[in-house]
Amino acid sequence: MKKIDCYEFGQVKIGGESYRSDLIIYPDRIDPQWWRKEGHSLQIEDLQGVVEARPEVLVVGTGRYGMMGIPQSTRDYLASLGIELIAEDTRRACETFNRMGQERRVVAALHLTC
Repeated sequence: MKKIDCYEFGQVKIGGESYRSDLIIYPDRIDPQWWRKEGHSLQIEDLQGVVEARPEVLVVGTGRYGMMGIPQSTRDYLASLGIELIAEDTRRACETFNRMGQERRVVAALHLTC
């Protein structure tokens, strides 16, 4: 399991490597170039890779100040697939990912700035 070393505004470190753009952390890999159709709104189409990975839990980091929203349609879609959604500011999301990843199949989708 990947573990997040630390998060600062605009940057996250994983396994000693720094990432400076939004990313998705899968159990077996990292997608370092994740971008959303609508920058501050998480749409169903933005989660294709996540759905294919079939996690038990998706932890979404909504930004340092929680500026990325998650429409009800996206929430309902994930629920219909049996994927538990946890959405928190990115600092807390990193902590949650590290904690939950020890026991469950977790994917994290992190917005690193606002």
